[in-house]
Amino acid sequence: MKKISFLLTLGLMVSFFSLSMAAEKPRLGVLRFTNHTSAGWWSGSMGSELQDMLAAELSSIGAFQVLERKEIDAVLGEQDLGASGRIDSQTKAKMGKIKGARYLVAGTVSAFEEQTSGSGGGVSVMGFSVGGKSDKAYMAVDLKVIDTTTGEIVDARTVEASSSSSGLALGASIGFVSGNLGKYEKTPTGKAIRACIMEIAEYLECSLVKGKNDNCMSEYAAKESTRRDKTKKSINLE
Repeated sequence: MKKISFLLTLGLMVSFFSLSMAAEKPRLGVLRFTNHTSAGWWSGSMGSELQDMLAAELSSIGAFQVLERKEIDAVLGEQDLGASGRIDSQTKAKMGKIKGARYLVAGTVSAFEEQTSGSGGGVSVMGFSVGGKSDKAYMAVDLKVIDTTTGEIVDARTVEASSSSSGLALGASIGFVSGNLGKYEKTPTGKAIRACIMEIAEYLECSLVKGKNDNCMSEYAAKESTRRDKTKKSINLE
């Protein structure tokens, strides 16, 4: 009888642990974006601003634990202050409680095009129009998801978005854009940037959370197939 009771208790503990692990939201860390284009709007701070934008978008979805790596020094400083004995022991930050990321998300702006028109005095620089009246913008971001345990790239995808003065190709609503990107908030460039960020967040929710239990991956597979077909048709292969 005791053996049966022990086995039942053990079974319940294992089930509870399994459910807890399954219910835990994936822990993500977002890296600074990099740029492989000659986009006129890119400056030294844009990588960090896009990083912040994606982290905020992922947090708003509520499907992830987004770990703020940019502010880690401030967190460590608070813990060190608590360990010094100058902070009330009941309120001090505890050491060794910082969570580690299960995945790191890296984004690279791999393509950007902007079409301008009007009498605003637009100038073409390295194939990109700067100034003038901006009517359309296109942006592509190469996304990578890295397993922090193995260093393996477990997911990769190219996200594209285009926008115009009259709206977004993705039909997404536009939220607030901060920092240097704020000046582009209501322009086609800002809309394309925001659309890419939103699409990345929604894709990660599908890939890392919903997975096989949802048909969203088949929808993204169809999107990817369409994107590849369009790319192939736009170039001449010998």
